[in-house]
Amino acid sequence: METPAWILVFILSGTLFLFLVLFIILLVKLIGVTKEAKKIMIQGQGIAEKADDIAGNVRDMTTVGGLVKYFVENYTGGGVKKKKAAKKARVVKEEKEEEENQDE
Repeated sequence: METPAWILVFILSGTLFLFLVLFIILLVKLIGVTKEAKKIMIQGQGIAEKADDIAGNVRDMTTVGGLVKYFVENYTGGGVKKKKAAKKARVVKEEKEEEENQDE
């Protein structure tokens, strides 16, 4: 090969190497940014859920039905919620017993 061809090959290979290194660096930085964006998104979802809970609590406390429900739940021993929780615990216990019986 002649000298101008060698010069052209060196210039092109150097440029290609430079772009390849820059692409790898950019790719690593982009992966880091996406991880940070995912963390921010998860925090935002948590904040939105908490805001919904707060809005629901405020709504319940500003209505007459909500006040009555609050009074019944807190001053009469939990009312319906305790019964539902006990029933759910009983069902879960029965399911576990059935699974153990099937395994034997």
